[in-house]
Amino acid sequence: MGTFIAQVKDKSGNILQERVTAANVEDARRILKKRFDAIGKIKKANFEFDVAAIEAALSNVTIKDKAIFSRQFAVLVNAGVAIVRTLGVLAEQSSNPKFKRALMAINNDVQQGTNLSEALAKHPDCFDKLYVSMVEAGEIGGVLDEVMNRLAKLLEDVARLQNQVKSAMAYPVTVGLFAVLAFLGMTIFLIPVFSGIFDQLGAELPALTQFMVTLSGFLRSPAAIVPVLVIIGVVFAFRQYYRTPAGRLQIDMIALKAPIFGDLNQKSAVARFCRVFGTLTRSGVPILQCLEIVEETIGNKVIGNAVGAAKKSVLEGGMLSLAIEKRNVFPSMAIQMMSIGEETGELDAMMMKVADFYEDEVEQAIKALTSVIEPVMMVGIAGMVGTILLSMYLPMFSIFDQIQ
Repeated sequence: MGTFIAQVKDKSGNILQERVTAANVEDARRILKKRFDAIGKIKKANFEFDVAAIEAALSNVTIKDKAIFSRQFAVLVNAGVAIVRTLGVLAEQSSNPKFKRALMAINNDVQQGTNLSEALAKHPDCFDKLYVSMVEAGEIGGVLDEVMNRLAKLLEDVARLQNQVKSAMAYPVTVGLFAVLAFLGMTIFLIPVFSGIFDQLGAELPALTQFMVTLSGFLRSPAAIVPVLVIIGVVFAFRQYYRTPAGRLQIDMIALKAPIFGDLNQKSAVARFCRVFGTLTRSGVPILQCLEIVEETIGNKVIGNAVGAAKKSVLEGGMLSLAIEKRNVFPSMAIQMMSIGEETGELDAMMMKVADFYEDEVEQAIKALTSVIEPVMMVGIAGMVGTILLSMYLPMFSIFDQIQ
């Protein structure tokens, strides 16, 4: 793809210069013919900084962006607006540069006869396999607007669950950051002042005060950069290890077994599995394809492997609930409800009920966790400040004793 500059004439007869992104000159001319009355000379743009391209590269497409797009797309299509015009309207009003460019490219592909699902699949950074598969099912079944509404509901539920977790962690992270900054500020700038006073008075420093003075000297020296580099190296090594199959499996296993947070991670993963699976089956996606999609989008390798094993069992004629139960990663209540759904032939409805239940469980667990973290953070901050104050006042007591 490249950028081309063309001379064009609009409906009012004005001669303009228009920039267009296309594969070649012929492609650029074909795109412009749909927008302008006359097309003149087209040339490839010289090398220059493309601010829009830089903004698009630096931006990310959020779940909220896709949820809003899905809801608006469903409304416009249901109102009888053509898909091409719908994509054009939504692309123009999109505030996300990356999403805007993707929608414009998708619109061009659809205008040239490409199916919407195929056009979406060309932009995996914006639309994952789950999204593409549901759109494909909607196209095949002729219920694209209904499927887009379900997609919007699914994405809104996922976004709500993520926002709950982020909101719960925002307070302790913010307070912890300010506490560390206050501790470093007092250690680096305040303790040296008192240290100079103690040296002039010839006071013997207690062990705690001497430790804080030594720490202050270390933090003010060039050697303080060493711990920062070590932390950066550890974070980088952790991310690289997590990208390996064995590393991701091990870390995801720890995440499910961790105290306090393990149960929260398990319930969140189960809720996501049930919500996605139920939405896919209701949209007409075959059950084996549903399991394949969920395996890739569940977000936890351990549960993803359990779903993959269940897919093989279902392919051989087994029951989904029994196959998942063998892996021992789902709560027994979820397994029992899935089994009932299979027996009654309403697996999709039962999956949605399980998702509702565990999303509520996650919400309650987050509230309980927040109520525990807040007092712990207060105690920690009080301990940090109290340690600094105590280290400064202890030598004063010995000085007063000498004076007396």
